[in-house]
Amino acid sequence: MKVLLTGATGFTGERVLAELRGRQLPVRCLVRSEENATRLRAGGVDVVVGDLGDAERLARALAGCDTLINVASLGFGHAPGIVAAAERAGIQRAVFVSTTAIFTHLNAPSKAVRLAAEAAIQASALAWTLLRPTMIYGSARDRNICRLIRYLKRFPVLPVFGPGTSLLQPVFVDDLASAIVTAAGSPAAVRRDYALSGEQPLTYNELVHTVGRLMGRRHYLLHLPHRPFVAALQATERIGLCLPLKAEQILRLNEPKAFSWAAAARDFGYAPRSFASGVAQEISSLGLALATA
Repeated sequence: MKVLLTGATGFTGERVLAELRGRQLPVRCLVRSEENATRLRAGGVDVVVGDLGDAERLARALAGCDTLINVASLGFGHAPGIVAAAERAGIQRAVFVSTTAIFTHLNAPSKAVRLAAEAAIQASALAWTLLRPTMIYGSARDRNICRLIRYLKRFPVLPVFGPGTSLLQPVFVDDLASAIVTAAGSPAAVRRDYALSGEQPLTYNELVHTVGRLMGRRHYLLHLPHRPFVAALQATERIGLCLPLKAEQILRLNEPKAFSWAAAARDFGYAPRSFASGVAQEISSLGLALATA
């Protein structure tokens, strides 16, 4: 197996690259910037510089590879071109990382693009697998749990827009990276799609309390009615004002986001860690102390 990996410099992609190299699998990375290419080459990685929308560079990157692992976002419209290039290159196995966000009931701008991307993949002649992770966390590069940890380190009161009872099921980035590489080698996963979530669902309130308890921080949740804030934010967005918080973020917080990973366990042995275990590791990686029992 020789793998072409896209998205190798992103939060998840860097862990997938480490997983591939840890298993001593030959890998080439397609990256957009010469700076990232230079850094990867210094570590002994085979690199092609180019954009996913550049058919010539994509063909060059795929040449000599038999497996594609596409961690780069499917939300930018490149999927049909990637699929066509992979088919022309004779790629024998292709794993695409999507997201459970496609199941949102909101009219998110990227939802239609991601659904079209998945449709192009599923209609292709490739031996594809679609993996849909939930919220990904695990290091200073994540965009959600890391911010929560740092907030609770500084402040004792956390505003929560809504009751905080909707379920979440965050997935630890190393569990996800391992699953991506394992799925690529699993015949049972060909032409199938999977949700990849954490061990158990928990409410947002439980998630915050877990982080606070592990840090030994006393904290209070200030629950606020979310609908008035959503209406106000939507009004400011309509007139072009950009605020740090968006109406869609509040609405997403109040959507259920729990997904079963039973099919992934059955087909390629997926076994994610608990949120408490994963977030304890993240807290330590940020140089913060864990509370003693």
